[in-house]
Amino acid sequence: MEKLRIAAFGGFRCIPPKAGAAGSDKIAFELYPRIVGKGHTLLAYCRIYPNDTDVQHTQYEGVQIKYFKTVQKAGFDTLVHSAKATFDVIFHNTADVVHLHSGANSIWALLLRVAGKRVVISQFAMDWKRDKWPWYGKLFYMVSNYLTAYCPTAVAFDNVFTKEYFEKKFNRKYNFIPYGSEVKTPPANIDILNKLGIKTGEYFLFVGRFIPDKGLHLLVAAFEALKTDKKLVLIGGSPNPNEYEATIKNSKDKRIVFPGYVYGDDTNILMKNAYAYVQPSLIEGLSPVILTVMGLGVPLLCSDIIENKFICGDNATTFISGDKAALENQLQYVINNIAEIKEKAAAGAIDIKERFNWDTITDQYISLLKK
Repeated sequence: MEKLRIAAFGGFRCIPPKAGAAGSDKIAFELYPRIVGKGHTLLAYCRIYPNDTDVQHTQYEGVQIKYFKTVQKAGFDTLVHSAKATFDVIFHNTADVVHLHSGANSIWALLLRVAGKRVVISQFAMDWKRDKWPWYGKLFYMVSNYLTAYCPTAVAFDNVFTKEYFEKKFNRKYNFIPYGSEVKTPPANIDILNKLGIKTGEYFLFVGRFIPDKGLHLLVAAFEALKTDKKLVLIGGSPNPNEYEATIKNSKDKRIVFPGYVYGDDTNILMKNAYAYVQPSLIEGLSPVILTVMGLGVPLLCSDIIENKFICGDNATTFISGDKAALENQLQYVINNIAEIKEKAAAGAIDIKERFNWDTITDQYISLLKK
């Protein structure tokens, strides 16, 4: 059996995840230890930001870790870090095959291929449509699409819709590899709930970045208009503090709780004990958070974008994406119909674990990295 020497960098920031973590960090955290467990070596390039005082690890569950400093500015932090990782791979021969996160890093695939490396890119949502990017950021993503289409050895899409877009535009065939849904059953203790002053089944939950395409402005506005004693817990923040995040946190509603970043078992405990999880996103790829929530059997309320509906099918409550009034109505509906949403959640947990399995996904990635 061929033993792979793999390097990985791009969208994820650190293993294990830390402040600013998002979907890419979740993927790296779940996927890479499993790849190493299959007998391969993997070097993950992680980021150090200015004034970063977090503990630096040399390895995590067999994954080797190497850090490079980067800048704080959104978008440019990935560009600077990926440039350093690319040249380290080439000049120190740290890997034979490279796994890049996001088509925005496809510019580095060109250099890596010239250096004789195999390159696999994981392309997520249609990033050029995200409102968080200025015009030059969107233009960069659109140009990167052409590099993504032709430069790597292979491309894996996390959702069939972006895959279909690329296949029609570039008249080429690509790979579909989703994310897994299984997580370990969280501990029974509820210390994190007590710390935040919330009770089991008495709060709605969101976990993620505070950026426009997550739709948090809609969720906060809809919840503020809602007459309920339940709370809304918003876990996370922005990796690069900005006006949007400040506006969200400026809510005067005492029912809305902002704990900051929460990780590991505490995150899953918060999910498992929530009345329902809310995902108001305007744009997504294949959401790792939705997969986790459904895998835990937690009732889900999400926007009706095709990527979300592909995951949840009929096993979640949906609302018209971008419509604050529709979200408010569905929040009230969820409050009034506890038996129905729990029945959907139970069915969703069974369905999701059959369709999205990390062990199967690990084998698919290994096969692709070997091509």
